[in-house]
Amino acid sequence: MDDLGARAQVLIEALPYIRKFQDAIVVVKYGGAAMVDEDMKRSVLQDIVLLRYVGIKPVLVHGGGPEVSALMRRLGKEPEFRGGLRVTDAETMDIAEMVLGGRLNKDLVDGLQMAGGRAVGLSGKDDRTILARKMEEHEGHPIDLGFVGEIVAINPALITLLVDNGYIPVLSSVGVGEDGTSYNINADHLAGRLAAKLGADKFIMLTDVPGLLDDPKDPSTLVQRITSAEVRQRIEDGRITGGMIPKLEGCLMASDGGVKRVHIIDGRLAHSMLMEVFTDHGVGTLVTRRPA
Repeated sequence: MDDLGARAQVLIEALPYIRKFQDAIVVVKYGGAAMVDEDMKRSVLQDIVLLRYVGIKPVLVHGGGPEVSALMRRLGKEPEFRGGLRVTDAETMDIAEMVLGGRLNKDLVDGLQMAGGRAVGLSGKDDRTILARKMEEHEGHPIDLGFVGEIVAINPALITLLVDNGYIPVLSSVGVGEDGTSYNINADHLAGRLAAKLGADKFIMLTDVPGLLDDPKDPSTLVQRITSAEVRQRIEDGRITGGMIPKLEGCLMASDGGVKRVHIIDGRLAHSMLMEVFTDHGVGTLVTRRPA
């Protein structure tokens, strides 16, 4: 098959998926190391805009831990973590809100608009979209991390309004308490919970590894399909560790909440999102509620 024929074949393969996901909500979690490379970021944002143009309704949720840590160090403040979570005193919360809800959020909005989309940046404080409270327990143990919050409720009205009017919502992981206090929310958990609340057809976790690996150092050990029960067992017995735990917890929150298609894919791979949505084989790891 010549080059033109191969390109035509790609479009033909995509057609049934374009039909299938017409008007479907797709929640994309994007953050961490996968956001650092500008070329890769441009590729991801182009993919999201293309989804919108073919009738899919993407919602982007972003973190930004490395950017928060970098600004903290520039301001003479060393980041501190406990149990994989950032210790967030009042000054750190100000820095996190400035980065997540400010520069980083608006940079993603601008990138989407440069790619031809219509995007609106939000934090969980807008319309009290993410109601939160102080986290007092983690992994079954009492903990005090300052202004780290856990989600109490999600009000999707503003996001739904934007989606239904052709916009791509870009949500940063900052929540608000009943008294107006800002809280730093784990973006993986937020994205998974939001996907369930919106009744999303698909949840995509963009990360900086090919997916879930049996051996974290060997990409050839990619797990292409795994059930929620198997994920929980691997977390309990220690086979899943470190930064993959909150990512997979976010996937479980989406799956348990009724999202049928939950994926972990490599955000560093050019157009990996399009390969996942529009091809027969997809990429990365699929998390399902039941065995195949």
